Amino acid sequence: MPPSAPAPDDEDSYEKEHLMTAVRRPLPVLLAWAVVAALALSAWGPRDRATWFLETVWVLVGLPLIVLTWRRFPLTDLLCCLLAVHALVLIVGGHYTYAQVPLGDWVRDTFGLDRNPYDRFGHLMQGFVPAVLVRELLSRTSPLRGSRWLAPLTVCACLAFSAVFEMLEWAAAVIGGHSADAFLATQGDVWDTQWDMFCALIGATVSVLVLSRPHDRQLDGPDVTPSYSGVGSTGAGRTSTAGTRRRHP
Repeated sequence: MPPSAPAPDDEDSYEKEHLMTAVRRPLPVLLAWAVVAALALSAWGPRDRATWFLETVWVLVGLPLIVLTWRRFPLTDLLCCLLAVHALVLIVGGHYTYAQVPLGDWVRDTFGLDRNPYDRFGHLMQGFVPAVLVRELLSRTSPLRGSRWLAPLTVCACLAFSAVFEMLEWAAAVIGGHSADAFLATQGDVWDTQWDMFCALIGATVSVLVLSRPHDRQLDGPDVTPSYSGVGSTGAGRTSTAGTRRRHP
């Protein structure tokens, strides 16, 4: 006979246990405060105020969104760490502008490059970090966990986001004219748009290849809420991620 569905009281206790475990984790709180502190410091005397806002708006919107949805959808520690690092990359780029980040100038001068490479690094991160974010969302809210389609769809989503970002840069150039040069950070490269999307593609691909296994281990851990089971949102449909690791055609 098939196993019976868990009793409502047991189900509620299981969800409450997951919720309390997620809320009490100290690492995401420390990371959030570190990002807030860096954001406040970067707002003090940026080289271009409009560029600072355009580069950091993702942090200004994303961090409150994560906080507001945390009790219902806590993220894995791996994703939290990556999002914090990406936020710092955006914040530094917003403060100095991507073409004038001092660390990038040092790399350019040390290795004899023809441009500040911080912009390229930023677009690598634009693929590397969102790949884990997309992978986590798809794994926990869709039947794609364990599917052979999860990796290519994750990479495609990151490349699509990169293309949308390039269209936003195009719109900024059309609206702002030369005043948007600091935000575009093309540094005279006519192929800058293509390079940006290619860097995001490489970042997303490397992320999927390198981080999928440790990410799966954290998805199976007690720090996140139960994942999609393909049955529904109540009763026997609520199962842990450990029980949903299966192959799909």
